[in-house]
Amino acid sequence: MEYLERRRGLVEERLEAVLSRVDPETLSAELEHVVLSGGKRVRPTVTLLVCEAAGGDPEDAVDYAVGVELVHNASLVVDDIIDESELRRDAPSAWSAFGHGPAIVASDGLLGEAFAMFSTDERAMRAVSEAMVNLGEGEATELVARPGSEAGYRQLARRKTGALFRAAAELGAIAADADAHTVEAFGQYAERVGVAFQMRDDVLDATADAEQLGKPAGHDAAMERPSIVQVTDLSPGEADERARGESQAALDQLDALAAENQQALEYLRDLAKFVVARQR
Repeated sequence: MEYLERRRGLVEERLEAVLSRVDPETLSAELEHVVLSGGKRVRPTVTLLVCEAAGGDPEDAVDYAVGVELVHNASLVVDDIIDESELRRDAPSAWSAFGHGPAIVASDGLLGEAFAMFSTDERAMRAVSEAMVNLGEGEATELVARPGSEAGYRQLARRKTGALFRAAAELGAIAADADAHTVEAFGQYAERVGVAFQMRDDVLDATADAEQLGKPAGHDAAMERPSIVQVTDLSPGEADERARGESQAALDQLDALAAENQQALEYLRDLAKFVVARQR
């Protein structure tokens, strides 16, 4: 755990520094409320671990890791507005705390700070831009073109969640100056982890309570959101089996890689297992 805590510490320290420099102070405070109120930091952890597994120094990937976390949080602000969710991570959501207008401005501010961190590398910009396109398509699919089959759901999960996980991994490999094949292989691993993460998220929304989750439960059903439980006839247990299948596919992808750092690779394996066992 100390290994991961040190890397999480790198991310937290850089996040605080980036957000503290935002002007005006009101916007800085709003961004800090969104980003520093908690979170598992799964995506930035992926970035740092992939960088190490590919033979790089995690310090070289910190800005990319922070940028991914900022993009993720920007998307959560919008999600909470769409869902009318008043709670996020045991705290008021951005729109609930500040109003709709300031929340949208906060989301834009997070994206601006994020892309400033990717702008030094063309490959990094491309990876994140592709993820943002997929993320937007996923959000649109949820609202106006909801899937009616498991195959459609999987495509949605790849866009809505898998794409940003993929970008997080690709950025770590890019920071390690890995070749294109390695960047793609780590990206495929992380996309599978992201889909498994989303499936488990859907199951938790259907089965856990708000206190356990730190946010409102039962939202997928109330909002008729296309979760794996809502779209298919699968029981929560069967949906968890699907998630574990995606996790195993991610593990198989790692086994095919010739990693430079076996310790980092082992933590990536642990992550693929954690996303389908988590309780919040």
